[in-house]
Amino acid sequence: MEIRVALRGQKKISGHFDGFEVMTDQPLKSGGEGSAPSPFDLFLASIATCAGFFVQSYCQTRQLPTDGIEILQNLTRDEQTRMVTQISLQVIVPASFPTEHHEGIIAAINACSVKKHLLHPPAFAVTIQS
Repeated sequence: MEIRVALRGQKKISGHFDGFEVMTDQPLKSGGEGSAPSPFDLFLASIATCAGFFVQSYCQTRQLPTDGIEILQNLTRDEQTRMVTQISLQVIVPASFPTEHHEGIIAAINACSVKKHLLHPPAFAVTIQS
């Protein structure tokens, strides 16, 4: 997959792939206009939405209702480095959701490809071309 990135001035960047355009900006406190999510926020959102995809797929495959299911993602950061040290995902299900599927939901989230790539990160190669 190729993603073509365009610099849009100020703190705005766009990425183009598969017919989509993804806009990013920086928050006001970082000199941006806050007109779009920051690249790091999109990265974090990809973790949460990937988990959501796998939960939804698990439920749909088993014909379980998805109404009222939510996933909350929270971060823990190192105070000094500001690096994320833990990502917590909490799946909230209605009281009527069958408890025998709780472990299956967790297993489904653990199959998330974004999460798997964090556990086994790829190598990076950076070059410059004229």
